Amino acid sequence: MHVNIPLKQVVDNSYDITIDTLPDIHFDTKVAIVTNPKVAGLHLAYLLGKISAKEIYIISVPDGEEYKNQDSINTILESLFNHRFNRKSMLIAFGGGVIGDMTGYAASIYQRGIDFIQVPTTLLSQVDASVGGKTGMNNSYGKNLIGAFHQPKAVYIDPYFLTTLPAREFGAGVAEIVKMAVTFNKDFFEFLESADLNSTDVLQEAIQQAVKTKANVVSQDEKEHGIRAALNYGHTFGHVIENETKYKTFLHGEAVAIGMIMANETAFEMNLMSRDDALRIKSLLEKYNLPTTYTIKNTNTFYETFFLDKKSSDSNLTFIIPVGIGDVSITDEISKETILSVLNKFGES
Repeated sequence: MHVNIPLKQVVDNSYDITIDTLPDIHFDTKVAIVTNPKVAGLHLAYLLGKISAKEIYIISVPDGEEYKNQDSINTILESLFNHRFNRKSMLIAFGGGVIGDMTGYAASIYQRGIDFIQVPTTLLSQVDASVGGKTGMNNSYGKNLIGAFHQPKAVYIDPYFLTTLPAREFGAGVAEIVKMAVTFNKDFFEFLESADLNSTDVLQEAIQQAVKTKANVVSQDEKEHGIRAALNYGHTFGHVIENETKYKTFLHGEAVAIGMIMANETAFEMNLMSRDDALRIKSLLEKYNLPTTYTIKNTNTFYETFFLDKKSSDSNLTFIIPVGIGDVSITDEISKETILSVLNKFGES
């Protein structure tokens, strides 16, 4: 006997991304703003002046990638239960990528899913982390290995928040902008080479281009079954670096910058990228004081950690390799010998 459950349906997860001064927003429900002490101290009053709701609560979690864990998720969930949030209630992610990822994940599992919006306050979260619905947390095995795809209802990108951004955080965001240009848009990359992103108008143009690029990719492949994986250029290597350094040495974008250098070296080994193009990318990253070197203490251990990557399956490792500038390859056919040859170039001499 068979019983069929007909669940075929079209779900519209579309939403708008507003890149402008934060508008006045009213919510006809309970709202919780999830943030951290640093962002709250700088900008919470500004946000509260822009929103109204039936009830507004503030949930503060510690600042830093090392706190992107189950304890912080529990803090968020316990507060929602204590204030009797229901399925019509709303969360606001107010901070950088860490806050956005955790808020989205908490929203995806609270009472099997409630709505949330993103109000990103760092360049990295504005151009990348807040767009696309990836949510999650870290554990001892690696970065973002626990999570869900849960799209926000809206994203509000207000350049005002970047006025207080430290230089390292700014550079970390630039790394994600460069990532999207290298993989999908050669013209955008050439624009970045000659641009000064310290100029407000130029930066706004770069943010718009980066967001449009990511939105186009996500619209084609929401759940990362294909082309969206290309947005992980630099991340496969970078996540291992973050794991090895316990998330305390590099910001996420800094680790991704080093990861791009390693991916470029792999592309050079495979005759997919010229040395000149690799140097152009390195030069652009260094223009914003991003790190481009890392010493691997044990290349075999580094290699084995790749298998915790979400894109890998069974014994196959998937790598995102640039093809020149403006194109990309997603492949699981790179030999172990080739990868170890690249890693050895970054090993202790």
